[in-house]
Amino acid sequence: MISLIAAIGKNGEIGKNNELIWHLKEDMQYFRKTTMNHPVIMGFNTYKSIGKALPNRLNIVITKNNKDKITDQSILVYDDINKLIKDLKDDEEYFVIGGSSIYQLFIDIADKLYLTEINAEDKIADSYFPKINYRNWQKNMINHSEENGIAYDFVIYERLNK
Repeated sequence: MISLIAAIGKNGEIGKNNELIWHLKEDMQYFRKTTMNHPVIMGFNTYKSIGKALPNRLNIVITKNNKDKITDQSILVYDDINKLIKDLKDDEEYFVIGGSSIYQLFIDIADKLYLTEINAEDKIADSYFPKINYRNWQKNMINHSEENGIAYDFVIYERLNK
């Protein structure tokens, strides 16, 4: 099963300058708890922004040009998304954690979207989550929260009729 997990603003914004826009403690805890003990899939820039392999998760990085820059032997590196998809196990949930181009590669084959929908906008964002055709998804509200004056919802979308 392929799941995408992200915190997105009102216009789908997710980042700027290779960093997250919003740093919400509860969202970080939710990300950690949700992805713990599951494989995570990311692009090279996301890996670089994190700076290390995420603990207690199999880390998979997709990159064509930066394979030699990943020296951590515990990280699986793929340069072909089709090979990666072929290698995925059917009984495991894989979490795609970014960035924008990697989300775009997986949005049409994802089974679930774990989104923190932030009730805010960032006018200078340079990275966006792919457009979602909400008719293809069933929305399940998990929790509403607020931090530092920013309201947000934890929502899980499950694909209909895949």
